[in-house]
Amino acid sequence: MKRITRRQFMKRSIAAGAGLTLAPFSRVRGANDDIRVAVVGIKGRGGSHIGAFDKMEGVRVAGLCDVDRKVLESRAKPFKDRNKEVATYVDIRKLLDNKNIDAISIATTNHWHSLATIWACQAGKDVYVEKPCSHNVFEGRKCVEAARKYKRIVQHGTQNRSSSGWAKQVAAIASGKYGKLLVSKAWASKSGRGRWSIGFKPTKEPPENLDFNIWLGPAPLQPYHENIVHYNWHWFWDFGNGEIGNQ
Repeated sequence: MKRITRRQFMKRSIAAGAGLTLAPFSRVRGANDDIRVAVVGIKGRGGSHIGAFDKMEGVRVAGLCDVDRKVLESRAKPFKDRNKEVATYVDIRKLLDNKNIDAISIATTNHWHSLATIWACQAGKDVYVEKPCSHNVFEGRKCVEAARKYKRIVQHGTQNRSSSGWAKQVAAIASGKYGKLLVSKAWASKSGRGRWSIGFKPTKEPPENLDFNIWLGPAPLQPYHENIVHYNWHWFWDFGNGEIGNQ
């Protein structure tokens, strides 16, 4: 099999997606209509997205999408327990074909962020996308182009920049409260004791509940191993951006 680069895949996928669902969002919204949001990638950060949207007035979580069927079932259960209707999808393309979805919130693995954003814009959806929105400058520019071309709202989730606490500290530094700062240091120790080796895992068949082909998406074709699904993909270049892309 001929190996294609990530950039080649992106170009082909964007071109293919352009022919799927290009009709602009035209449903006449009444004053009391909810904004219908679907969350894509719902095991980790996506769970926070679901909780936040579920509490917002005028917003309804209308769709959930994840390549892991077990995760999908567990996230959908609280809605079913409350007799709330929520559509579930394994394939994001089927979600984007649903014209009743107004916007999507993307919390997938990092390597899917750009393509999901572009496809959503092409399908007439507004987008909230977790950081980093792109794997490189090329992908970032394509996201901007798509948002402008299809006249979509795309918000990038850099919480460390938008949160009120950080904004206050930036203002304090700018005001000279701490004097003239010469050096800035940053470190990450999310586990409380730092990161340790994840070791090596042998390749094997993916579990039946996981659609690994869709999980790979725009990444190079490669065999499954347990070190990439669900969390440690952060430390592999094909999927993540290391700790700096995990803040």
